[in-house]
Amino acid sequence: MIEKSAKVVTIGTFDGIHIGHQKILKRVLSLAKKHNYEPAVLTLFPHPRMVLKKGDDIKLLNTIDERIALLHDFGISNVIVKEFTADFANLSPENYVKDILANELNSKIIVIGYDHHFGKNRSANISDLKAFSKTYAFDIEEISAQDIKDVTVSSTKIRNALSNGEVRMANSYLGYNYFITGQVIKGKGLGKTLEFPTANIHIDETYKLIPNDGVYVVKSKIKATTCYGMMNIGTNPTVDGKKRSIEVHFFDFHQDIYGDELKIDFLKRLRSEQKFESLDALKSQLKRDKTNALNYLNA
Repeated sequence: MIEKSAKVVTIGTFDGIHIGHQKILKRVLSLAKKHNYEPAVLTLFPHPRMVLKKGDDIKLLNTIDERIALLHDFGISNVIVKEFTADFANLSPENYVKDILANELNSKIIVIGYDHHFGKNRSANISDLKAFSKTYAFDIEEISAQDIKDVTVSSTKIRNALSNGEVRMANSYLGYNYFITGQVIKGKGLGKTLEFPTANIHIDETYKLIPNDGVYVVKSKIKATTCYGMMNIGTNPTVDGKKRSIEVHFFDFHQDIYGDELKIDFLKRLRSEQKFESLDALKSQLKRDKTNALNYLNA
């Protein structure tokens, strides 16, 4: 039987992996290096609210695949994703600690917030975890109240900023550009008739938070080349559109990318979506949008 590596583990949703989370992750990496343990994150998916509050239309900053990739980029190679189910929610506090934290993960140090609750009905807290730590031979590193507040405040501010289209503010709290990941699908071809062909982006995960409707400056890496462009999020009211769509016009780009999966970064919001009196008026505005986008990129 192969012995599991000893780990420094932190536990949480880690939605966004923003600057507040990154402070905690740096502590995990520092402790792991000091003690020659493996750094690890235990995270839950689906979000507990998706399971316990059916119909709750919660929006997350990352899909689960994006969350894992961001954690890997940050240096946490071992990301343990526990499926959050009704059975998991009903685990007793001791079974959770014994079966998962101790036996499954071989946790030697657990980095956790003072307000952490776990077990059935979230009935146990950090005092209980400290009591269990003596039985199951691990240490507790408590995250300060201020650091926990930073995580909570940052998450709220990021969601609010994106809901208002303020992507540069969101990016400042994230410490990186907010992004979406989706597949390029066939659209109606309207952009081509306006001389602004677009890639229509489909995102499978309905829980992913999409910024407010409007026009944005964006960038993406396509086949190892960084491409810049402008994105429209909205219903295309000039042509009486009804369904919300995400469309990107990449500057000086002519490759066929149908079916490709793209990661697209948001850089700046240019304007709100609006209804124009004619397609010619829309086309004129798109030309102004391109000029404004290029001016921003070249500033």
